[in-house]
Amino acid sequence: MNRSIRKTAGRCALINRIGVLTAARTQKIFSTAFIVLATTLFCTPQVQAAGYSYSVSQGFEFSSGKYGTGTRTDTIFAPFTIMASPTERLGLSLEIPLVYQSNGNVVSSLGRGGMQGSNSTMQSSAKVIGMSGSGSGMSSSSAGTNQSEGGLGDITLRLGYVLVPEKESMPQIRPMAFVKFPTADKNKSLGTGEFDEGLSVEVSKWFGNWNPFTEVGYTIQGRSAQLALKNYVTYNAGAGYQVTERFRPILFIKGSSPPADGTSSLLEVRLKLDYQVTNHTGIDAYISKGVTTNSPDYGTGLSVYFDF
Repeated sequence: MNRSIRKTAGRCALINRIGVLTAARTQKIFSTAFIVLATTLFCTPQVQAAGYSYSVSQGFEFSSGKYGTGTRTDTIFAPFTIMASPTERLGLSLEIPLVYQSNGNVVSSLGRGGMQGSNSTMQSSAKVIGMSGSGSGMSSSSAGTNQSEGGLGDITLRLGYVLVPEKESMPQIRPMAFVKFPTADKNKSLGTGEFDEGLSVEVSKWFGNWNPFTEVGYTIQGRSAQLALKNYVTYNAGAGYQVTERFRPILFIKGSSPPADGTSSLLEVRLKLDYQVTNHTGIDAYISKGVTTNSPDYGTGLSVYFDF
């Protein structure tokens, strides 16, 4: 057995072990879907063809809101993301974030992840984007609500597969799956300390320079002793316009059903600007405005990505 075969076999064994752990914590249908996507990705012959992108990005996002309380909470989310499209239809990303929160209030983290889909890897036919993969719905509350905390956030693995490629009379249809690993410290209000998994389906189509899209997903949250977490539906919809070969503004809404008992649904409007600086480097920025009580009042973000 040569080295490449042993590596592939090792990857497949690792995915299977992760799948067993996930299935023990969540409903079987979502765990099975995640295992199938992951096994397909890593067990496919590793042939790198011209035009298939690999990228890294560093983002910095800021959001602020009162979330139905009398105290304003500021949150900083700085994700380092590794992305790959090893085949024409498959794509994956691994997001490793640092998180800061100005106090221990319970805050939804669904507003994070605004930079996803910003780089050329994610704009390929095997891009992995989607709000439903944004991780935990809520962060847990600490004893001292006036104490600021920071540290590693929840690491998230996302996988996507283009089931139906875009054609003249057919939009692109891509199912996606994600798993959130509980690497954030729940005692510091940075996460729930539980695994989350989810599935979503994205539909998009180009009409000249216009690119409308929509996505609907479902997230299964782990159970927490501190929070009355529940499963929730996510969605986003909008359109981008290719102004020039390098510049594309995108306007969209993103939201979800209530991620916990006693909370409202989430909804916000975002304007994102994507600019390809060079053939290998780009910048993505956004501003957002919350609509519902448990959404951030406002937010902004900037990300730099590099393709290789």
